[in-house]
Amino acid sequence: MGPVRWATFDCFGTLVDWRHGIATGAELLFPGQGGRLLEIYNRHEPQVQRESPAMRYRHVLAESLRRATTEAGLPLNEDDASVLAAGIPYWPVFAETRDALTELRDSGWRLALLTNCDRDFIAETQRRLGVPIDAVVTAEDVGSYKPAHRHFTRFEESFGATRDRWVHVAQSYFHDMVAASELGIPRVWINRQAETDDASIVDAVLPDLTGLAETVEAVHAATR
Repeated sequence: MGPVRWATFDCFGTLVDWRHGIATGAELLFPGQGGRLLEIYNRHEPQVQRESPAMRYRHVLAESLRRATTEAGLPLNEDDASVLAAGIPYWPVFAETRDALTELRDSGWRLALLTNCDRDFIAETQRRLGVPIDAVVTAEDVGSYKPAHRHFTRFEESFGATRDRWVHVAQSYFHDMVAASELGIPRVWINRQAETDDASIVDAVLPDLTGLAETVEAVHAATR
């Protein structure tokens, strides 16, 4: 066997439908407002993470929802602030995720998750992925949230990953693509929302995970 090759992933938004999960949880509390609250929530969560990098993700979810509902002028019962955390084990995996991960494993890549969540959440989510994951680094492990670099450096230190045998795959330009670019890690942007950020800082762009194994191989070959 040759040297280990690692494909690392953000989880929520990349492999699992984070937007659906947040919107559905909000919709349970405020029917007809899920989509609106998702967009407001999406602005608040990074701020909460910056303010409190050691905060557990279940509390980030609750605080971000409080801020979103306050901005929207919707009354949130304190007992309901945990609705998003309660729903995480049931957030749907994107339709192409299992096939994409399986093809990568069959091509000889090891798989790792670098995720902005807690250990218990990612353990629940892994059972839904349905594909073995070789390594996980959580925000709980490193005491910070991406786009801070500690997920990447902890993974590198713990598993001996090198830039010539490592490709990072993620949906979030803000949380992952910028950080991986700053660290010189080859990267594939899964641009599910057709965002218009500067694609020149990434090595490849896909609209979803279809064809990922071929793209990861091409990026790996081009950046060695």
